[in-house]
Amino acid sequence: MPEAPKDSSKDRSTDDNNKKALEFIEDVTSNADEVQKRVLAEILSCNADVEYLRRHDLNGRIDGETFKRVMPVVTYEDLQPDIDRIANGDTSPILCSQPISEFLTSSGTSGGERKLMPTIEEELGRRSLLYSLLMPVMNQFVPNLDKGKGMYFLFIKSEAKTPGGLVARPVLTSYYKSSHFMERPYDPYTNYTSPNETILCPDSYQSMYSQLLCGLCQNNEVLRVGAVFASGFIRAIRFLEKHWVLLCKDVRTGTIDPQITDPSVRESVMKILKPNPTLADFIEAECSKESWKGIITRLWPKTKYIDVIVTGTMAQYIPTLDFYSNGLPLVCTMYASSECYFGLNLNPWCKPNEVSYTLIPSMAYFEFLPVNRKNGLTNSISAPTSLNEKEHQELIDLVDVKLGQEYELVVTTYAGLYRYRVGDILRVAGFKNKAPQFNFICRKNVVLSIDSDKTDEVELQNAVKNAANHLLPFDASLIEYTSYADTSTIPGHYVLYWEIGHTGATPIPPSVFEDCCLAIEESLNSVYRQGRVSDKSIGPLEIKMVESGTFDKLMDYALSQGASINQYKAPRCVKYAPIIELLNSRVVSNYFSPKCPKWVSGRKQWSCANS
Repeated sequence: MPEAPKDSSKDRSTDDNNKKALEFIEDVTSNADEVQKRVLAEILSCNADVEYLRRHDLNGRIDGETFKRVMPVVTYEDLQPDIDRIANGDTSPILCSQPISEFLTSSGTSGGERKLMPTIEEELGRRSLLYSLLMPVMNQFVPNLDKGKGMYFLFIKSEAKTPGGLVARPVLTSYYKSSHFMERPYDPYTNYTSPNETILCPDSYQSMYSQLLCGLCQNNEVLRVGAVFASGFIRAIRFLEKHWVLLCKDVRTGTIDPQITDPSVRESVMKILKPNPTLADFIEAECSKESWKGIITRLWPKTKYIDVIVTGTMAQYIPTLDFYSNGLPLVCTMYASSECYFGLNLNPWCKPNEVSYTLIPSMAYFEFLPVNRKNGLTNSISAPTSLNEKEHQELIDLVDVKLGQEYELVVTTYAGLYRYRVGDILRVAGFKNKAPQFNFICRKNVVLSIDSDKTDEVELQNAVKNAANHLLPFDASLIEYTSYADTSTIPGHYVLYWEIGHTGATPIPPSVFEDCCLAIEESLNSVYRQGRVSDKSIGPLEIKMVESGTFDKLMDYALSQGASINQYKAPRCVKYAPIIELLNSRVVSNYFSPKCPKWVSGRKQWSCANS
């Protein structure tokens, strides 16, 4: 009997959508300057009468040149009085002519406080547009991704309301709860193993459990896996390590564990879950093995890549992801924040250390503050809050940035941010037509400093990586870390909190941890080492070893304070007293650098011993 002809209408529709998406990218990047001028003109025209612009003598004068000459570059602290007014119920057009629909909250994990970013309804359309470009780009590198499903661990955070009644929630919660996501038309590229109900469950345990259960039940359909950040995906794998016995029982019996009490979650999962003893035996056999090396490809054998952010501080998780996945490609697809969605990676199949993001010129108006980096220091040319006329001229337009130069990103958005310093340091890596492509370097304000020294997160991460190599001979590895500038001692000193995994039989001698302290100091910049050796303005670096599970506790604390499980990443530098108290309460041992690091001034090399 001849095979029935396949209905290829969906394939044609997918191909058409892919083509249109790629044509859009080609168009906006080829005409980046014109698109940027149009975006700024639209923003200024729409918001010509708002109080913020009138306050800066822009009443009626809405051309781009006047805007760039008059408007200051600002930080969140500059805008906070206006944001507080909106949060407290002032509905007059303060920042934006359109009504503020809600606030998007930043994760605020290091300072302990959340920032409120105003947004408007139409921004959801821009976010959806950027999402719609991701898979057409990806399909150029990995075809036929529409023939299976994605297992993504996506979560929401329960929202709060400001005194004026506006919702305040993380940007991903806003998106997942929107009609753009909830009522999205069928798209083979957004065909997830997780039903919407499991993603929208506010209980993080029930959400994680049910999403993993659905992913296991559909293991042979999964072609790609991921989460927002690498840390979130690893958290899912560790959750599986703890709960695979319960999950396996559910797969075997076709029932859901009683701890999953959300009715909508249970109902949605039961549409997928059927008794499958064969699959349960398979999962049990794999999870019972002594090593979990390659567990992702073992349980989800058709997986082609892991879709997670591994740039910035997330790079430290690359070895762990490689271990669990047998070296599957790690793909970073997009660059976004609570303030604005910025752009995407047009070469997602590149190595993690080569990731660059192309800013899509239609998303917002982009400007750039040149950055000087000397001896590991990061200094924007501008003043902290506003710029004088000379400094205004040092802001660079999107199409005028220079290859290899580093900049701090400044945005003007449709939702009412004007020349706002995002705090991200970017390096120009290349160009797509006339649109620059950027490496994400670090968050500008995550630093350690005791005296004149400044250590940014990239430098700290590299130093810690060098030091952690001392643990390898003992079958130990660094699981997580953070840092703190302890100025309670005289002189002050750097403190690092380390949580390690130790599977070897040989105890780790204290001298090894002292060597780790010194290795970190040897890896830091010359200003730090001068402070240690010559100026003696910095004391010996200290490593405090913390109990297993400490960084899970730290995350739980951050979530209890309003951080989003999607946006959360372990802070690389902590200053907030309750966080420091939590870390100190779990310290099991501590070690100091046994001597000063090397430092050379001219021809003279300094050394010292600790008294």
